[in-house]
Amino acid sequence: MPKKIPMRKCIATGEQLPKKELLRIVRTPEGELKVDLTGKANGHGAYLKKDIAAVEAAKKKGALKSALETDIPDEFWEEIRSAVTK
Repeated sequence: MPKKIPMRKCIATGEQLPKKELLRIVRTPEGELKVDLTGKANGHGAYLKKDIAAVEAAKKKGALKSALETDIPDEFWEEIRSAVTK
């Protein structure tokens, strides 16, 4: 039987995508923001498509801010952009 592929929804595009194609952004219990490359960090997570257009859309719509219920500083958007373009 084929292994089930975990699917997650991109907060910017609303697409259901395999977890591997998405970037997980986490607000830790301490309120810190992190780009979670392992997909296992503790905290409240939101998924973003690994695509600059999706990142820009999320920033414009405030999708990440509402998903994580916290303000997203500009430096953190830079961190997300560099993680997406890797």
